[in-house]
Amino acid sequence: MCTGFLPLQTGLRPSLCTLLGPRVGRQQRPASAVHRRSQRAGSSVISNIATAPLPPPADLQRPARQQPETDKPDLSQAPPFTLTDLKRAIPQHCWEKNTFKSVSYLVKDVAIVTGLAVAAYSANTWWAWPLYWLAQGTMFWALFVVGHDCGHQSFSNSRKLNDFVGNITHSSILVPYHGWRVSHRTHHQHHGHVENDESWHPVSKKLYDSMDPMARIGRLTFPISMLAFPFYLKSRSPGKTGSHYDPSCDLFVPAEAPLVETSNRFMLGMVTLLAGFTVALGPLAMFNLYFMPYWINVMWLDAVTYLHHHGPEDEEKIPWYRGEEWSYLRGGLSTIDRDYGIFNKIHHDIGTHVLHHLFPQMPHYNLEEATEAIKPIMKEYYRVPEKSKGPIPFHLWGHISKSFQQDHFVADQGDIVFYEKDPEFAANLKASQKKASA
Repeated sequence: MCTGFLPLQTGLRPSLCTLLGPRVGRQQRPASAVHRRSQRAGSSVISNIATAPLPPPADLQRPARQQPETDKPDLSQAPPFTLTDLKRAIPQHCWEKNTFKSVSYLVKDVAIVTGLAVAAYSANTWWAWPLYWLAQGTMFWALFVVGHDCGHQSFSNSRKLNDFVGNITHSSILVPYHGWRVSHRTHHQHHGHVENDESWHPVSKKLYDSMDPMARIGRLTFPISMLAFPFYLKSRSPGKTGSHYDPSCDLFVPAEAPLVETSNRFMLGMVTLLAGFTVALGPLAMFNLYFMPYWINVMWLDAVTYLHHHGPEDEEKIPWYRGEEWSYLRGGLSTIDRDYGIFNKIHHDIGTHVLHHLFPQMPHYNLEEATEAIKPIMKEYYRVPEKSKGPIPFHLWGHISKSFQQDHFVADQGDIVFYEKDPEFAANLKASQKKASA
């Protein structure tokens, strides 16, 4: 999920989604001023930029670093099919957006959220509150996914409706819709690129060595890192500057500033509403009703978005790209589908992630059918997700914890790189914890 191709209201640029499939947003924003200058050069340049990454710094233009030889095919190399091949295999009806169906999912989520809150507040017993925290936090995450689809304009064919619903659902869980929407668009636009990706991207060895010890702990220690999302909204990822709340941040072009300010006003309204409920119901009630579910939602969000880009089910290393080796298709193929057990439908099939990254304009209720349609073409390039052995996806715990133990940084050079392990990380972590407790 997480941290795409989210179209803008301003209509200044065509999006890559427009170039790839029907009913796609109208524009995309490149990751730097270099792209903005290129776009002003003319429409022919725009079409080239739509599928090309930023040129890497000169010191990063090195031969590709290959994965160690194994008996398995090297999935870091370019696939024998194209994005067009995949698109043609998908049934046409999978692209169609059904506003009634999308609204029905939203209404169901809101009804469950309301029912859980009323039931827990009425019961007000010590044993019910922890169960409520888990259930309501899970539903908050479901609301986030609805807003996520609005950001991709896959909720309906109406941009105004999408952005209104997105602002409502995201501000209700303290997420600035437009600020997040733009950064998430950048994530999709540059997925799998070491430097240009936006969320949960790897840090280079040089950046890793320069990070403050506490920053390393916050980013690379499980489960502490599962609380990172609010801090990411405020300060972005290591190596990047600015804030999702700041209209002047380099994430945004000037035309996007009013949209960011609009979402900030929605956020201010939600904070005011929460303050009013706190006065009316009391701090303890709001701690139970909202504060704890909010952090469960954050943990869901961080865990799901991390698992979609890290920790495959076998010993395979997920490739990350730079320079000429990166392409939109190869970056999308480096994402991972997951099985979340009973939560698959509650979270609107967010685990069907590979196809979503390749074609983010497709409604969530069509992702599974479309994925089945492209599997014969993808063959071994589709990493079949391990099935949950029960309703709760406990099997994912091992994948995420193992990834945090060994996925620390990537090489400073090379156009195809893989995560490497800092052998001293565990010892340094223990030393930092001992120093903090002294």
